[in-house]
Amino acid sequence: MPVDLHPRLLRGFVATAETLHFGRAAGLLHVAQQALSRDVRTLERLLGDALFTRTTRSVELTPAGRRLLPQARQLLALHDEIVAGAAERPLLLDLNSDVTGPDLTADRVLARARAARPEGELLARFHGGLAAAAGELLAHRLDVSFGRFAGLPAVLRGQLDQIPVRLEHVSVMMADTHPLAGRPVLRLADLAGHPVDICAGNPATTEWTDLGARLLREHGLAAAAPYVPPVGVDETARYLARHGDAMLTTVGGPRIPGAVNVPLVEPVPLCLVSLVHRPGLRHAGLTALAGAASALGAAEGWLRRPPGSWLPSPDAALLPG
Repeated sequence: MPVDLHPRLLRGFVATAETLHFGRAAGLLHVAQQALSRDVRTLERLLGDALFTRTTRSVELTPAGRRLLPQARQLLALHDEIVAGAAERPLLLDLNSDVTGPDLTADRVLARARAARPEGELLARFHGGLAAAAGELLAHRLDVSFGRFAGLPAVLRGQLDQIPVRLEHVSVMMADTHPLAGRPVLRLADLAGHPVDICAGNPATTEWTDLGARLLREHGLAAAAPYVPPVGVDETARYLARHGDAMLTTVGGPRIPGAVNVPLVEPVPLCLVSLVHRPGLRHAGLTALAGAASALGAAEGWLRRPPGSWLPSPDAALLPG
């Protein structure tokens, strides 16, 4: 006999699993704690398995609870999309940083998608990097992100989809007092003896650190010591002046007072930026973003690899044939 699961039961389970506290979960759901406990017991009875281990001091998920959690999140997300019907929910997308620049890929794609579909709601979020956003995507707290998909761990890549968007030109940003700051471009060989900051101290951007480590290793260059990352324009300016290292970034990256952004050449290092989302996500906003990325890419050759460039093999494997 089939078992009917009311979404309320799953919603109560997910809230409790995410807070590991029945009282806080009940508060989030605006229900009495006794009602929430009753719903969880009902769900456990219907499924024939305990979902939580309860003591007087703690609540922990059982193996059955850990298996159910991602499935329950997916079912609730699908339920919410169905219920929303014509009143489509906003699409939540990650722009990595709230610091703007002259030619940031995610910012430009978002602006074009909003212009093409003004009736839709595309809400920006700022998680600091694709590594940080990936967990939010899988937890259904975020719909779309941008970043270097090839730099994610294999276990995450296997659970997400990506659309190649742009080959970004890698550069270095440094305080204008740096010995190399006055040059219009820098050969990679010019960085010998000058450690390069690859954001190794930032757990939110491990995909970017991986790119930097590959680039420096293949060209015999040194990475700077890992530092706690700055947040915002002013803090980044202080960070660059204090530590004195050149920081790996992209040509279209943020403009920082007292700093210069210098393109790298010989070879030209590239980073493949993708639009990343959950498999099976159906949303008009995602269609608008993909269309905007495709139109910009076609007009400006975003996926055209220039001769004499450097691109890690995992990134190259993602390029359209």
